[in-house]
Parts: sequence; structure tokens; C-alpha cells
Amino acid sequence: MIDPMAGKFRVLMAALVVLIVALVGGLSWGLRNIESVSVRPVLNVSVNDAGVLHDGSDANVAPAELFEKELAALDSEYYKPFNPQTPFHGENAALTKYLQSNHIAHPRLPDEIASGDPNADAQRMANVVTYAEQTYGKHLGADGSTALTEAALSGVMNSVDDPYTVYLTPKEIQSLNESLNGGDFGGIGVYILQLKDGEVILQPIQGAPASLAGMKPGEVVDSVDGRAVHGVPIDLVERWIRGEQGTRVVLTTHPYKKSAERRWSITRQIIHVPTVSKHMENGYDYIRLTDFGSTSPDEIKSALLYGKAHNAKGYILDLRYNGGGLVSSAVKISSFFIPQGTIVSTIDREGHRQVEEALGDAIGGQPLVILVNRYTASASEITAGALQDYHLAKLVGTKTFGKGVIQSIYDMPDGGALKITTQRYLTPLGREIQHIGIMPDVVVPQSDDVMLDTPADKQLAAAKAQLAQLLK
Repeated sequence: MIDPMAGKFRVLMAALVVLIVALVGGLSWGLRNIESVSVRPVLNVSVNDAGVLHDGSDANVAPAELFEKELAALDSEYYKPFNPQTPFHGENAALTKYLQSNHIAHPRLPDEIASGDPNADAQRMANVVTYAEQTYGKHLGADGSTALTEAALSGVMNSVDDPYTVYLTPKEIQSLNESLNGGDFGGIGVYILQLKDGEVILQPIQGAPASLAGMKPGEVVDSVDGRAVHGVPIDLVERWIRGEQGTRVVLTTHPYKKSAERRWSITRQIIHVPTVSKHMENGYDYIRLTDFGSTSPDEIKSALLYGKAHNAKGYILDLRYNGGGLVSSAVKISSFFIPQGTIVSTIDREGHRQVEEALGDAIGGQPLVILVNRYTASASEITAGALQDYHLAKLVGTKTFGKGVIQSIYDMPDGGALKITTQRYLTPLGREIQHIGIMPDVVVPQSDDVMLDTPADKQLAAAKAQLAQLLK
């Protein structure tokens, strides 16, 4: 099972620039999404062995076909029942909002009534889009038809009032697949964070071009190739920094909360974004996991074996700002610590329970402290909750996000996809997570503007103190 987690969107890896959404207003590194995902085929759509949705896109697919597949998937897979009229309300609201954003002050659209027949209802939804295009198309530009259809598809998904059930455009699903499955890109090897005030901050990836050029964490970007960055959308900054292998990009930066300007001329390389960073400190193996991607289990395994090879006295698994990822990766990673037993249970709309058991390949890694905070979510909560239930780890930090539902992704013939909440999950002891979260064993509040793994990181200091007590 591939598990996604979503609140916004995950790491859009760029440059590698890995885009990290501004979940907070301070200088903290985290993931762009809050979700757990399962990628499943539906309605004659296939998924390859890597769990990547195949590109069956058809730019000319009829809107009625898209709505039919969307309604059928929602009706059969969404984890709660809903009123058949609800998707029509969602379509109308989304189209109205889109038209208003294009300076059409008071758009009027047909009010269609649900029949209960997916084919008929899909055609009625398509008719509303056609009406909007014919009535207001001259105000929308060349791509107005596509934009109207995508707005309507989004409105249908948003209508069930579940922030994780959404329509993903072809561009968005491509980014999500890259994020979940890893990938190689031309860039300089940095994580990107955009603060609420519009500042863009870089954290170099160890061993990548930016790091090798001498860039340190916390550089605020002023310009990219002479173009000012402040206030520019983060995805555009990402595109500026990314580029073809062997080309150069020039950045001007200044240290966070300082004024000294620096100039960097860095040659882009093909970069693979790791999800794990590690180092030994005072005999402790510190492992930071940024998301649960397809490569994360192997990276965690390597980090644990590294600690054992260096005679680690204890282990710290840092899941702060980890918004989740693949449920399958959470099960694999949890299994490195849990020799046997349930890792997580999932329950679908019919109440059917599926139990994911430990895989029998435990490495160990005790004593163990897991760092969590309010942005630790979904697949992260699966791992933290399981290890807490089995008393194999002490949790330190603040209460986690509380995302206890799982989404499945279904391909669409336009190249987009549907992300639908299909299940809720429980920890091994049957604890619900949704809207509740996991309370750490040791609560240590910390401001969001503290840079992780620095002397100012009180939570990390508390984790080390816990390990010291466990070793007595």
C-alpha cells in the first residue's frame, strides 16, 4: 500500500530544490504536505511496479467522461457516505469562484439536480461546464475550457468537505509522484522554505553543489540570475534554480536575520534528494527523516546500521515537520524496531479492518527517543504511535498533528488524478489519531523559528537527556 498524507502538498523537489511549504512563519525545515497515501488502480487505470501512476493522459478527453470517473470513484471509495446533490453544489461553487476571479462579477450557472445515475449526473455536470464556457468563455483566454473543467473537477472533490480529498491536475500529480518516489533532477541541492513574509530560505543538502560551494543553512535568497526573489511564489523560485546539468546559476543571498550579502555561482548537477540525514554525537546516532518516501526505508536501514557499526549508545529519530508519505514505508521503517506484531490497522467505509504486521526484519535501535511536534503527521504518526504503544521509544516534543486517515490515488484519463480519503487508521493499541494526535511522553514546547539540530534546539537537548536517563 502506498500511503500519502496531505494537507497541502509534499516536498516538490526542485534543484533538488525540495519545496517545503511555509507551514510556519519561522525558520524550520519540514515537508510540504500532511498526508498518507495509497496508490490504487481504479476504473481500468494501471499503476506500475514502483507505484507511479502511468501517464494515460488525453488532453481531448470529454468532460463527461472525467465527471463519470470522478463520481464513480467518490461513490465507491470515499470513506463516508454523502448526499448525491453535494457534488453538484461543489461544482457550482467552484465554477462561480473561478469566474469571479476572472472579473465576472455575478456569474449565473444552471442548478442541476442529482438523479442518482452516475452517467446522467456526469453529463449534467459537463453541461454546466459547457454553459459556462459558452456564456463566459470570451473572458477566459485560450485555456479557458481546460481551466473551467479543472475548476469543476476540484469543486466536486472539495464538496465532501474533506481537505485530503482533492482533484490533482496533471502537473500536481507529477509533482506528488516525484515526491513520493524520489527522483533525479538538475539543480544545486537545496531545500527551500518560504516564510510568511515572503522570504525564501535555503538549506543545502550535504555533498551537493550548494554545500560544496560553502553555503550554510539559513541563507535568505535575494536574487536568482539577477531576478529579485522576495514575494515571488516558491514554485517559480524553484524553477529558476533548477536547470540543465552543467549550466550555472548565480544567486545572491544573506544570512538569516543578518545583512551581509553573498554571491554564489554554482554549476547544476543531477542530484538525488535524500530523505534521511544522520550523524553521531556523543555516542548517539541522530537520524532525521524528512518524509516517508519510497527510498526512506533503505535510508533508515543504512542509518541504523551506521549507528551499530559505530557502537551507538542510543538513537534519536527526528520526525519533526515530517508530514508523512507512504504507509508502506511507515510499516517497513517501524518493522526495523518492532520484531513482531501489528504496526497499524486500517478501517474502510464498510468497517472492514486490514492489519499491517511487522515484517520480521528488525534491526533494533534501542534505547530510542523519537522527536515529534505539531507538524508530525500521518505516516509519521503511524511510526511514532506504534513504537510508543510497544514501549520501544520515548516520544519527546509536542502533540502531533492528528491525521488518522489515508488517501488512495486514482489516475484520470486527462493526466490528472483523484486523491480520496478511503480509510482511517488505528495504532496497535487501537488508538484513534484523526483530530486527536499523539501526546509525547515528555512535553517540551519550542518555538517554530528555532533551527533544528542546533544549540538552540531545546527538544533535541531533552531527547539527549532522556537517552542519558535510559542508559543509567
